[in-house]
Amino acid sequence: MRNKTLLGLMLVIGLSCREAGKQQNVATQVDTAAKLAAVKKSAVSCESGIPSRFAAAATSSGQMDAAARAAHPGMVWIAGGTFNMGADNDQASADEYPKHAVTVAGFWMDKTEVTNKQFAAFVASTGYVTTAERKPDWNELKKQLPPGTPKPEESLLVPASLVFAPPDHPVDLNDYSQWWEWKKGANWRHPHGAGSSIAGMDNYPVVHVSYYDAAAYCVWAHKRLPTEAEWEFAARGGMKDSVYPWGNERPGTGSGMVHGNFWEGHFPDKNKKIKKSYYSEPVGSYAPNGYGLVDMAGNVWEWCADWYRADYYKSLAGKTTVAPKGPATSLDPDEPFAKKRVIRGGSFLCNESYCTGYRVSRRMKSSEDSGLEHVGFRCVE
Repeated sequence: MRNKTLLGLMLVIGLSCREAGKQQNVATQVDTAAKLAAVKKSAVSCESGIPSRFAAAATSSGQMDAAARAAHPGMVWIAGGTFNMGADNDQASADEYPKHAVTVAGFWMDKTEVTNKQFAAFVASTGYVTTAERKPDWNELKKQLPPGTPKPEESLLVPASLVFAPPDHPVDLNDYSQWWEWKKGANWRHPHGAGSSIAGMDNYPVVHVSYYDAAAYCVWAHKRLPTEAEWEFAARGGMKDSVYPWGNERPGTGSGMVHGNFWEGHFPDKNKKIKKSYYSEPVGSYAPNGYGLVDMAGNVWEWCADWYRADYYKSLAGKTTVAPKGPATSLDPDEPFAKKRVIRGGSFLCNESYCTGYRVSRRMKSSEDSGLEHVGFRCVE
């Protein structure tokens, strides 16, 4: 029990808001630093309206002309439309109900998750230091915890992040301490902790990035994080009410085709994947969805701009909502003191027996400065 309690606290340390994580350490580019300050003050990330000039460049079929595509390298134009957002099968959680109608305007979306190479260019340009590379601030951390929570030992309040540590035997799936480890020195440069490296992994998704880290990158790249509605619309790839980005065939059944980087086997102790990597894989390793987007299911979870509220969909029932930006406040009944944002898409740990995060309607949440080995992001414009 002590180990589970300690890991629970470490999850909060890794997943809760601390002031040091908000202080975006940018060494150069004064203009970028000013924009980052605005992000910190508003706590709304780099969200902005869709530039109208993009809409003017679209043809009647929703396709973009060559000049518009050239101006958005590595991105895909999503024409927008109306769809039914929310649960599609019996695996859905309560926060995926009720299903409701949503309309989104057209937008550009990165074809892939942001890679180590792309994030390294951002860091080289700005001098940015990620949340996981900073020491947690206990005075800010305790604001996210129940009153009276004791301060952890100083040896735990060090730059660190949560890494996947698979056990060698079956475990209780309600005890996440059996497969997560708070590891000193783990960050985007060292995904498995001190001594590990991303050498030769330029084309892998960057991980151990907090919401603040993703928002800062967006500002630098003149992009923003997608809203939850935009993300789900894009993940569906033009299909109506399908469970997955590829249709309705459950992973591991039917044709036997592998649609993404998921956990194959008994979670979390036995992975039967044919490929050698049990962690993230290079972006674009699997077929794209109907919009040409890759890894919208599996590989790593992706940050969205929206606050997370378990009851948010109830406020949208019985009507068509245009361009929703999410709730005004965050509320996770399991951790009511922590402010959380939505993450979507599942990861290399998702499987039929545990989280099925690769379903297009599956909602997950994480505190704004969380940095884990299976969380990354992609941008939109």
